[in-house]
Amino acid sequence: MAATDYKDYYAVLGVNKSVDADEIKKAFRKLARKYHPDMNPGDRQAEAQFKQVSEAYEVLSDPDKRRKYDQFGQYWKQPDQPRSPYGGSNTDFDGVEFGRYGSFDEFINELLGRMGSDPGFNSSNRYRTSPGTTGAPPTGNTAGLDSEAILTLTLAEVFNGVQKRLSLGKEVIDVRIPASAKPKSRVRVRGKGNYSPHYTTQRGDLYLTIDIAPHPFFQFDGDNLVCEVPITPDEAVLGAAIEVPTPDGLVTMNIPAGIRSGQSLRLRGKGWSKSKGGRGDQMVRVVITPPKELSEIEREYYEKIRDHRTSNPRSHLKDIRL
Repeated sequence: MAATDYKDYYAVLGVNKSVDADEIKKAFRKLARKYHPDMNPGDRQAEAQFKQVSEAYEVLSDPDKRRKYDQFGQYWKQPDQPRSPYGGSNTDFDGVEFGRYGSFDEFINELLGRMGSDPGFNSSNRYRTSPGTTGAPPTGNTAGLDSEAILTLTLAEVFNGVQKRLSLGKEVIDVRIPASAKPKSRVRVRGKGNYSPHYTTQRGDLYLTIDIAPHPFFQFDGDNLVCEVPITPDEAVLGAAIEVPTPDGLVTMNIPAGIRSGQSLRLRGKGWSKSKGGRGDQMVRVVITPPKELSEIEREYYEKIRDHRTSNPRSHLKDIRL
């Protein structure tokens, strides 16, 4: 660094040389918030000031860099030290997409984690640089730049497949979710993850974890779907043919005579799509549901059934003892 390029990093942060690391971090937070581009849209002077305080923090927050800076001043950088291809400090914010951060504190926290950390990492904290390299990342290496998000969909959207428009900060992308994705499955969107703070051509992937909103009728059980269908006492006694909803629409299901409440019947091939092809089954749990209100004729016939009933489902309980 030439003498004319020397910057008093302590003066940039507004602190004296005796302050500790916590005071340096506190000063940086205050100034970074003040000059952050999102706080000063279109203000080139504020943007330049933001870069300066970030550069100052990168040096003074790293014990080894700070020691060299205090000892050698403008000559603190050794000739054989890896340099950023952008020149000057390894911190360059020209390629940062600030809009991808949910809040200013989220950006600052990530920045604090990147800068002044393990000397084996460059300022992006995304990939290690080996001794003697130029500081540029290996071609195509986006390890650590991947991001994750949860995408909540309705059961119908997941069953049929859907295209969703997502907002990634200021960027809007269209994502196609394949039909019959399962809960907690992941969809990879290439090249839509985090940017490298230095190398704008470097970007990770976005991984979407599918979350399916609760459905009032269907529930998952592996590749099968589970549902509950009420039937009347006479349908349970005599048997019946009833209509049952499936993902494909209503189908007719036969209720065998004498079915018990809580027993499950199987609709083959009406469940969820399997990863190797085909579909699971839909398990229908029947619940015998007596009417809450009876007409006069219904009550009359139920009383006749009671008076003429020949079976006693509790007869075996007479011999039960402790």
